Amino acid sequence: MKSVRISKGKEKAVKNHHPWVFSGAINSAIGQPNQGEVVKIINSADQFLAYGYYNKSSKITVRAIEWNEETKIDDNWWKDRITQAITRRKSLLTLEDTDSVRLIYSEADGIPGLIVDKYADFLVMQVLTAGVELQKKLITDHLYALLKPKGIFERSDAKSRSLEGLKPSNGLLAGEMPPELLEINENGLTFLVNIADGQKSGYFLDQRENRKIAAKYAKGLSVLDCFCYSGGFSLNAHKAGAKSIVSIDSSALAIKTVKQNYKANQITFNENDLIEADVNATLRRFQTEKREFDFIILDPPKLAPTRATVDKAQRAYKDLNLQALKLLQPGGLLATFSCSGGIDIDLFKQIISWAALDAGKELQIIEQFNQPSDHPIRTSFPESEYLKGLLCRVI
Repeated sequence: MKSVRISKGKEKAVKNHHPWVFSGAINSAIGQPNQGEVVKIINSADQFLAYGYYNKSSKITVRAIEWNEETKIDDNWWKDRITQAITRRKSLLTLEDTDSVRLIYSEADGIPGLIVDKYADFLVMQVLTAGVELQKKLITDHLYALLKPKGIFERSDAKSRSLEGLKPSNGLLAGEMPPELLEINENGLTFLVNIADGQKSGYFLDQRENRKIAAKYAKGLSVLDCFCYSGGFSLNAHKAGAKSIVSIDSSALAIKTVKQNYKANQITFNENDLIEADVNATLRRFQTEKREFDFIILDPPKLAPTRATVDKAQRAYKDLNLQALKLLQPGGLLATFSCSGGIDIDLFKQIISWAALDAGKELQIIEQFNQPSDHPIRTSFPESEYLKGLLCRVI
C-alpha cells in the first residue's frame, strides 16, 4: 500500500483519532498515490498511525478512516461502516410521526465526505470527498440492497466539492426518480421536499427536534418565524396552537414552499403573513411600525463558514438578535440559532448577551438547542458539532 509520512511532531491529531491530515503536516507521499486512493499514514519513524484516503488537490490531504492496522480496507469494510451507521439510527427509523432522518453523517460516522439522508421512501446522497467518489457505486449498491428505497438521488453540488478538485454531480443513482415535490412526515406534519433543487439535500432535517421543542411554547402566542425556508417552525407552531404566525424569507421559492406546506396540511393562512423580504430590513421596518410579537424565531443561514469569518459573523449575529429583541416585551420569547461551526455555544451566549445589553433587555435562557441524534457529535472530531441555539425569555 502507498503511504503518506507525517512530519515529526505533527502526528498528535492522527493519534487522537482526528480524521483530518492537513498538507502542512505531511513530509512526503510515498508511491505517488492517486486521488481518493486509500493510503497508510505513517510517522517519521515509518510506524503505522492510520489508514485514510488521499487527495493532493485538497488542503485536507488525507482523511483518516481506520486506526487498526490489521483491518483490511476493502469492499466489506465500506459495507460494514455503512451498515453500522444505519443500525445506530434504528430507533429513528420506526418513529410513527416522522419518516425522514439522516442515515450517515460524514466524519461523525467514520466516512469522511459521505452524507445520506432518508426522505420517506427515497435516499439522497451527498459525496464530498475524492475517497468517497471512488466508492460511489459500491455505496449506492449497498444502500439499495440494504434499505430497498424507491430510489437514490445524488445531490453532490456543495461548494466543498471544488476544494477536493471535484465537479458538481447531481442525478439519479438507482431506482426511480423522486417526484418534483416529495411528501414527507415530520412530527406529524406533512412537508413537501424538492430533492433536486432544494437547499442542502432538500430539507433541514437537523432542526426536527428543535422545531418540536420550540412549538411547546407557542400556544396562544403571536409568532414571527425569520428565515422560515419551508416553514418548519411555522407549521409546528401552528400545530401547537399559536395565535398568529408571520413567516419571512428572502427566497421566493421558500415562501412558495411554505404556502404549499400549509395547503398540504389543510391549514388556512393569510397571504399577508408570508413575507418575501430581507429579514434584517423587515425587523427594522416592524420597529418603525411599532409592531410587537410574543415569540420570535431566528434561524439564519451559516454566517461563519470558516474561522476567518468569525469576527464578521459575530457582528451579524449580534445585530440580527438586537433587532429582534426590540420587538419583544417582558415575557416575550426568542429562539435563536447558529449553524456556524466557527461559533461555539459559549461565544454564541456571549453574542446574545451583548445584543440584550444594547437592546436594554434582560434575558433568561430557558432552553438550549442542539443537533439531533442522527447528527451525532464525534468526540475526536469536535468539528462535527455545528448547530446550537438558545430559547430566551425577556424579563
